[in-house]
Amino acid sequence: MITSTAKPLTRTIVAPLLRDQYRLFRESSRTGDEAAAWRALEWEHILSQPYMGAHLASHWHMFRYAIELGDSREAAGQVVRFLLVPLGSLTGRLPAGNNGRARVSAFDPMPMPEGLAVLIEAARSAAERDA
Repeated sequence: MITSTAKPLTRTIVAPLLRDQYRLFRESSRTGDEAAAWRALEWEHILSQPYMGAHLASHWHMFRYAIELGDSREAAGQVVRFLLVPLGSLTGRLPAGNNGRARVSAFDPMPMPEGLAVLIEAARSAAERDA
């Protein structure tokens, strides 16, 4: 695992990655691959943290999926996180790399998943090449 990315992410880099993760979530949930669906939602959450609207949407997606699975603990955790997002966004206290799941502290930073770091760096390189 890599602890962080080298530079801040811009919306230009993040927006397509967020769309890709949500698409992967939908495909995985449709085929019944819960592990892949949750990974896509977790990565969506990590990418969305700097952007309050996208961050709120990521928790909404997690909440809806938890309800679909009948996971009341995860659903309740998402409600709490949904309420915390505006406070964290306004104060700038967002735990980098945190995957947003109810089974982890909402306040602790986490290492960046290596696979996500690779996707970010590829998107960043493509954006620099196209600039």
